[in-house]
Amino acid sequence: MPHSPLDAHVRFDTHPAHSSAVTATLTGTHQRTAQALLAARGFETLDTHAMVLARIDHEEPHWADRAAQALNAQGITTETTPSLREAIAEEWTWANYPMHWCTRAEIREVSNEAQKIYDDIRHGRLIIHAHAEDGWTIVAVGTYRDSGKSVYLHGENHLRQIADTFDSPAQAIAAFERAHGDSLRPGPAPMTETERQTTQARATLTSPDTMPAPAALPVESMPVYAADPGDHEAILNDFLTENGDWEKYRTWGDNTTIVNHESLTLRALIDHDAECRDMKWTIAAYESPVSERLWHATATATTPVEIVRTLLNSLASDYVRDAGPATGVSETEIAEATRPLTDAGWKHTVEGRWIRWEAPGEDAAGVQFDAFAAQKPNSPLPTWTAWGGNTIHQPTWALHFSPHTPAAVLQDLTCELAEGQGRRKVPAATTPRVAMLTPTPAPPRPASAAVSTQTSWPRA
Repeated sequence: MPHSPLDAHVRFDTHPAHSSAVTATLTGTHQRTAQALLAARGFETLDTHAMVLARIDHEEPHWADRAAQALNAQGITTETTPSLREAIAEEWTWANYPMHWCTRAEIREVSNEAQKIYDDIRHGRLIIHAHAEDGWTIVAVGTYRDSGKSVYLHGENHLRQIADTFDSPAQAIAAFERAHGDSLRPGPAPMTETERQTTQARATLTSPDTMPAPAALPVESMPVYAADPGDHEAILNDFLTENGDWEKYRTWGDNTTIVNHESLTLRALIDHDAECRDMKWTIAAYESPVSERLWHATATATTPVEIVRTLLNSLASDYVRDAGPATGVSETEIAEATRPLTDAGWKHTVEGRWIRWEAPGEDAAGVQFDAFAAQKPNSPLPTWTAWGGNTIHQPTWALHFSPHTPAAVLQDLTCELAEGQGRRKVPAATTPRVAMLTPTPAPPRPASAAVSTQTSWPRA
């Protein structure tokens, strides 16, 4: 039975500076009651009259609608703006969702559990002892303060799950170290781009349109592996313009475009919404249009565009198609694939199953070969990893290659890493060096030609 009306009104609206977050504006003498009810449903206070709901699964419209129903049941009047009503009614799905068998409701349940884990970490209820890179994702181990239960976490953002539990922190850490000793790092993993943007949404309602434009920074030239990411959308357009035997044949919503070679055995996919360590590019080769993948590679959104350009051009080249996939990896093939790095003075080391080449100079970069992964055709671990910035476990950008990647592709990549040049904006703290820098910005690229036939929430 509905409660008696209260003198409180809540207006729900879309966030002006975040793609999926929702704001709540409160008025009336009983607004504190409304505030408490909203806080219990994930809204956080910005000021006396404003609250915001920002989640890592981008399901804010759905949960805001649920919150409005709960307030109405308590006698509090609510208003939902037309733009938010449209978002609530919109149907959308994640591109390349790993649990493809899940229904929309089940996906929402998985995401909500990931949100709870994220909130527990953020509010200090779940203490993370260590993290590690496991294949192409992040794993971690932590302990809940209240129960003392320790957990093994797998995945990031809306895919983070509790994969195992332990009776004590000591038991959990020991098991985690046995499984990930070589890549284990203390404490929580760095904040993902999604987490960073949700944090910003909870802090302010300022729209980017009302903020002053930042002053243009000077640009300097440096090795390609230390360059800024650049315009990945323009790379896609350039590639299609230069290769008439490739066709953009499908776009899912606004966020994913697939291009195919006319043989239907080579494919490149770009996720337009991917940012930072998200996988921006996936390329793959097939024996026939209906066969399993022969080999594949991925590149993060922060990968410098000249490196991505080299990878795409290599994929489209006749010599790569004629070469076919590698059937095995010999010492001779490894040496030949990495000869440009050796000639350029990259440091060569061997550590157990890993062989590494690291760039000279101040900017960190490297290439790693995993002999263990190379022995398993269907290994989930990358055989080759190229990275730049920080360390291989927490890189600024990264490329991963599966077993059987043709040696010709790897040779093109290592040659670009050894000899290629790129551009990077100089941080404000170092602008006194402006006299030594190249003042001319990179030539402009054409705008993206991605076409949308559906509507979809852009993932922040």
